[in-house]
Amino acid sequence: MMYARGNDDDEKVHKAYHKNYFEGVPFKGWRNEAVIARSEGGDRVTLATDENYCMWNSKVKEVITVVEKELGFAEGKLLHKLCKVYLYISGQRIVGCLVAEPIKTAHRVIPSSMEQSHSDLLASNTESRKTDHTLEFGKISFKREIIRRNTPSVKDKEEHQDPGAIICEKEAVPALCGFRAIWVVPSRRRKRIGSKLMDVARKTFSEGGTLGISQFAFSPPTSSGKALACRYCKTSAFLVYKEQMYNR
Repeated sequence: MMYARGNDDDEKVHKAYHKNYFEGVPFKGWRNEAVIARSEGGDRVTLATDENYCMWNSKVKEVITVVEKELGFAEGKLLHKLCKVYLYISGQRIVGCLVAEPIKTAHRVIPSSMEQSHSDLLASNTESRKTDHTLEFGKISFKREIIRRNTPSVKDKEEHQDPGAIICEKEAVPALCGFRAIWVVPSRRRKRIGSKLMDVARKTFSEGGTLGISQFAFSPPTSSGKALACRYCKTSAFLVYKEQMYNR
């Protein structure tokens, strides 16, 4: 963020921006807030769309500005009228955001040889002991398996490997939902907020029921975004989509 050091007004704006970036954007709620999921700890997920007019609220714009700057979107280019904005709210702050949009097709990522070897390593070092955990979000319930591995460094290798160019299969496959952007404040990362947002989006994006892994795709991800996609989909051969003009 550009600012003039020593200028009182600029200093205040700069400090506020960084506080919002690291801790989350302050949020006291809306009268017409569309809460679509809650957790036992009081966290909630709110949906903002063009139809409920919340997407163009100044608070949503404030969050989107932060997301655009961090993820490299040009100013004002992240949202369009068909987007659905999922906001994760905790302690009167917006600490996570997922922007989803309707798509028609996507392409499957071709795993690199290193990623394929990494997947084989995961499989060979996975113990047979598994513990079921249920994620409760209001009426939304997702069963998850917590798998204990013999090699604790595997996750770190996945996070820090050089992503290189993402190469996809030439043939397109049908898909319904595109995750255009996923963002979590630095102070709350590695808390599974991104995964919870995706769980809720899959459950509520379309009226046809929960979207399967083969029905949603990611916009071309950053290195950390790629690691998240691999972990969430449990494969490095997840779906990626290009911006599709019919959405505009």
